[in-house]
Formats: sequence, C-alpha cells, structure tokens
Amino acid sequence: MLATASLNFGGVCARTALGPLEADPDGPPPVAMRPVSATAIINRFVKRTEAIVRRMDVCYRHPDRETGVSCSNCGRPICPECMTSTSVGMRCPECAGERTRVRTVAAARPDDPVLTYVLLGIMVLVQLGALLSGGAATGGGSSFGGSELILDGAVSRDAIADGEVWRLLTSGFLHAGLLHLMFNAFALYVLGSMLEPAVGRLRFAVIYFVSLLTGSFGALLVEPDALTVGASGAIFGLMGAAIVVMRHRGINPMESGLGLWLGLNLVFTFAIPGISIGGHLGGLVGGALAAALMFDLRDRIRLPQAVATLLAVAVGVASILGSVVLAG
Repeated sequence: MLATASLNFGGVCARTALGPLEADPDGPPPVAMRPVSATAIINRFVKRTEAIVRRMDVCYRHPDRETGVSCSNCGRPICPECMTSTSVGMRCPECAGERTRVRTVAAARPDDPVLTYVLLGIMVLVQLGALLSGGAATGGGSSFGGSELILDGAVSRDAIADGEVWRLLTSGFLHAGLLHLMFNAFALYVLGSMLEPAVGRLRFAVIYFVSLLTGSFGALLVEPDALTVGASGAIFGLMGAAIVVMRHRGINPMESGLGLWLGLNLVFTFAIPGISIGGHLGGLVGGALAAALMFDLRDRIRLPQAVATLLAVAVGVASILGSVVLAG
C-alpha cells in the first residue's frame, strides 16, 4: 500500500508518495501514517527551544558563560570558575569571603534592628542634653526654646559658610521639643524595624546617613536663612528606600500602607507652617536614590555589592560638597 506525508505550506497541502510499504510478517500490521503539519512541527520546536533558553542562566561575572548553578547565599548564577564549595553549597566569590556567624545565647538575633535602637538612643540622649542646656520641652520659636546645644548644632547656610560642616550631620539628631522627637522616634522605630532586617545593617546605615545628608542639603537649598533641626529628612529617606526595596521584591507599597503613610506626610509637609520642605524632599530623594543604586542598578547591570554600596555613599559625599558650595 502507499503511505503519504502531508506538508502544509501557507494553507496549501502537498502530498508526496513515499513508495510501497511491505508488511512485516512477524510484526504488527502496517498503520497508515497520519498527515503531519510542517507549521505544527516548527511551532513545537520553537516552544521547546524557548523553554530551554529561559531556563539557562548566565554567570553574573562572565555573561558569555551559561550555567545552571546559583550561589546558595545570594542566588546569583555562577559558572565553574566562580564557584567556591562550602559546607552550605556553592557560593559566588563575594559571598564566599563572608564569615559564617556563630549564634550564641547572648548574641543579637539577625533580625534585631540593632542600629535602629542605637539611633533612637542617641536621639533621646541628645534631647536630654538640649533640655539640660536651657532648652524648653516645647521647643517653640525660632531659637528652638533657647537651647545652646541646638543653636550650636542646627544647620544653616551661615554656619556652613563659616566652616561648621559637622552641622550637616548633627542637625539630624537634634529636635525642636519633645513632641518633635516623639514623632520622629516613632517613625524611625517602625521603619527601622521593617527595613534594617530586610536590607542588612550596613546598607541600612548607608541609606539613613545618605538621607540625612541629602535632607540637610535640601534644607539649605530651599530655606537658606532658616535654622533647621530634626531627623525628618532621614525618616523620609527611609520611606523612599522602603518603597524602592518593596518594588524590587515585587511588593506593592500601596497594599502595605506605606504609600499612604508617605502621601499623608507629604501633605503635612506642605500644609503645616514651620516644617522644612527642603529637608523632607531632599531626604526622600536621597534615600530612594541610595536604595535604587544598591538594589535596582546592582541587579540590572550586575554590579558587585561593594561597588553599588560605594555609589550610594558617593551620593552622601556629593551632598556634603554641594552644601559647602551652596553656602559659600
């Protein structure tokens, strides 16, 4: 009998005789071949190829090398040259250099926001010093209640022009009264407890202090003749960084309530007199930028973590230089 194969090209079916088929006397009876579409074969091949390509990663240090192995610590794909065998699996060169921490009963848990607690303690101690130096608990007025400590630590263009650059940092630990301190301390506790365990102590410190410095720069830029104190710039920076980290991990900030919290604080910033608009917006931009450099940019162009962190630190250094130039 004759078997034919069907090839479908653009809707035109062509049949080709393959010749007679002889039945095997010891085998099963011959079965007529069903027509097979060439388009179906090509589609099946393309889908299988795409599936294989999607599964195959490339080494983050050698993009021309395909690999199926990832670092057991950070998850980045690594080729055989970059693999370091450890007791907990293969690790990339960066993670292989990290020492494994041994937990003890007295040691702090990895998820404890230790730096957040330290910053809160410094704020409280500084505020007590402000009260002891003649400051009022309400901190009202342009002189912040008459506290010599606050007057000597607040940021202003005239002070920076006189060479007192340290005010860019000290102003972030001073507050105009107990109510001002309570609001910022509560926000720091909430944001620090959420963000510090998620990004690590070092990156949290970079985000906080970069936000503080960019907030001081923003205050000098928008309110050149005012004395400015408070950790609000750093707090806004933590909000911006938290939103960047959430989006990087596929979490909608609006569903967490953080987006609404930030929106309400922005409304208060513009609606209530006496609030440093430049300090809040400067800190927000600085914190978001630092987080974007250490997370989004790092993964997008496969930067080593140390390089990404240094780029974020450079934002804080640029804020210091910009403040000096602005004041001069």
